[in-house]
Amino acid sequence: METLAQLPKYTLNEEQEKKLILREYRALLRSLRARIKPGDRRLIRQAFEMAADAHKTMRRKSGEPYILHPLAVARICVEEIGLGVRSTICSLLHDTVEDTDITLDDVQREFGSEIAKIVDGLTKISNIVDVNASQQAENFRKILLTLTDDPRVILIKLADRLHNMRTLDSMKLEKQLKIASETIYVYSPLAHRMGLYNIKTELEDLSMKYLEQQTYKEIAKKLAETKRERTKFINEFIKPLKEKLEKAGFDFEIYGRPKSIHSIWNKMKKKGVSFEEVYDLFAIRIIVNSPADKEKEDCWKVYSMITDEYTPSPERLRDWLSNPKSNGYEALHTTVMGPQGKWVEVQIRTKRMNEIAEKGLAAHYKYKEGAQDESRFDKWFGQIREVITNQDVDSVDFLQDFKRSFLAEEIYIYTPKGDVKMLPVGASALDFAFAVHSEVGVKCIGAKVNHKLVPISHKLRSGDQVEIITSNKQKPSEDWLNIVVTAKARTRIKDALKEEKKAVAEEGKYTLQRKLEGMGASMNQHNVDELVTYYKLASPLDLYYALSVKSMDLKELKEFKVIGDRIEAPKPLKVMEPKPEYQPMIPKKDTELIIFGESSDKIVYNLANCCKPIPGDDVFGFVTTGKGLTIHRTNCPNAAKLMANYGHRIVKTKWAKNKEISFLTGLRIIGMDDVGIVNKITNIISGEMRINISAITIESKDGLFEGTIRLFVHDKEELEELVTRLKELKGIHSVERFETEAA
Repeated sequence: METLAQLPKYTLNEEQEKKLILREYRALLRSLRARIKPGDRRLIRQAFEMAADAHKTMRRKSGEPYILHPLAVARICVEEIGLGVRSTICSLLHDTVEDTDITLDDVQREFGSEIAKIVDGLTKISNIVDVNASQQAENFRKILLTLTDDPRVILIKLADRLHNMRTLDSMKLEKQLKIASETIYVYSPLAHRMGLYNIKTELEDLSMKYLEQQTYKEIAKKLAETKRERTKFINEFIKPLKEKLEKAGFDFEIYGRPKSIHSIWNKMKKKGVSFEEVYDLFAIRIIVNSPADKEKEDCWKVYSMITDEYTPSPERLRDWLSNPKSNGYEALHTTVMGPQGKWVEVQIRTKRMNEIAEKGLAAHYKYKEGAQDESRFDKWFGQIREVITNQDVDSVDFLQDFKRSFLAEEIYIYTPKGDVKMLPVGASALDFAFAVHSEVGVKCIGAKVNHKLVPISHKLRSGDQVEIITSNKQKPSEDWLNIVVTAKARTRIKDALKEEKKAVAEEGKYTLQRKLEGMGASMNQHNVDELVTYYKLASPLDLYYALSVKSMDLKELKEFKVIGDRIEAPKPLKVMEPKPEYQPMIPKKDTELIIFGESSDKIVYNLANCCKPIPGDDVFGFVTTGKGLTIHRTNCPNAAKLMANYGHRIVKTKWAKNKEISFLTGLRIIGMDDVGIVNKITNIISGEMRINISAITIESKDGLFEGTIRLFVHDKEELEELVTRLKELKGIHSVERFETEAA
């Protein structure tokens, strides 16, 4: 979908705008045609007019009338998520209560309480703008609260985010980075968990377009260049399969589908290979039209026909027919050796499974008879509800927990009796113990995984059978929090630690009571609060606990005044704290970073150790407490988290030209272990390009060598030229930049 922002400057006049709005509205009605019942058309018209009138003076950043946004969101909901009339009405109204004079009461009066509730949910969560981190995370908590009441809220929110991402071109750079990071951090994993694979993929690709512009363009270009030979290969691969399936009398579709740019990039990173070496640039999909009682049988029949024709890779069989994913995904995936010795992934599904794979949660309502799927979703919502209702968790922690335990891929673990528990990837034996029951978790001292004894920290793998060993003497400790990833386990451990703390704190409470009564004051709320504030503690519990474990002795109490039965803390003397002096990392006036909105030569900044930026990299500044400004690359592993959680601390930053300063970076070189190869490498670096080497290590094994070189370059161009020259050496297989750890 082309965005208006990519067109030349916005030039439509009022008449053309009206026609455009009407055209979009009619297109929306057309896509809803099959679902409209008597009376629905009037309600949709009413919602459209209400929204159009409320937004009539507003424009989007691209210059177009604002009403085009709610219309586009409604179309995404209907056409791409498969939602119906009520969701359309909510989509049209999703920004009205937030941005215009319309109130929730108006919506309720016109459309009833169900729609008002969803619009209220959307209003609560539309406010994720530049606020502080905890507020932002708090908003996500609200999203999820409304999600468990009515999943349509989150589906409409995802449609809203998708349209915003499609039209992100007209935003300022720092806004683009922030919104794209938030999308990759929370929204695309959420789309994945709701079973919306197409939307998840598009959100990832669009985010990458802004966060990794260079790589995105390169992969897109290479995909376009290789399209012809890919199509030829796909047709050659499909031909014999088509004949077999037709002969067997199947009603089916078969086609090749290119993988997304983001997933190709992930493969390149994970496996450390170049674009040319990624073997599965596409997947073949076979969709069989099968009656409900024959679905599994038909899929396996198709599988056996494929493996008769092409040899399968045994460890690449994925059977989600017998054990669907928790987001309802069902399919059979296999990877086979195709013509020209190329591996090809084949996905086999029925028509119903395909609809669920594309429309996720919305399709479940259509196939509600499939009670098993429904219960999986309900189970997932139940777990979320359980965690959200626990109000004690700090919002940012909550968001991290949520990401870890609900948005991760899941693994299947079996109990000794053969029941299945779903846990996120990375879960430990202790997580499993809490998944069985809180009481089992609290008393867990170890586990048997596949009949072998393991510690509670043992990381589980899909298919493990786990038996938990408990002891009544066991008590949770603080370090358990580092072992678990599920939100349920974290919450229960924190609760148990709190209970433990309360028991210990009782002693401190008596100590305090005796001391207060000894000085003529009483043990009341005011006095306790006064002491908590004076000692800068978080709660009375912390005060009692500190007294119990004797980490505090109240000797300052004698300086307090006693007025009646109340105590009053002595006024603190104001001490002028000396300002910490920051040493700029590069003590030069002609600094090579331009930080917008400030005069850059006065700004103290340092370069992040996690990604070691060099001039020429796309970078952003991040305001850290106590350290001034830290410069990160936009594709730094921590970037998405920082931008999504702390958008208000991001500072727009770019490099100016300055060749005088060198930056430490690293290269990893892999090649054939040939005589004199090290000499050739160092000759190019030091001799020809006059680049300083800081450290070099080379290990050879079985005729291959792997070398890591840390060197000082002036900028990205110099590094790229060096990489090109090294790659030209005979016997060099790959040269890649890697992040140098803090020296």
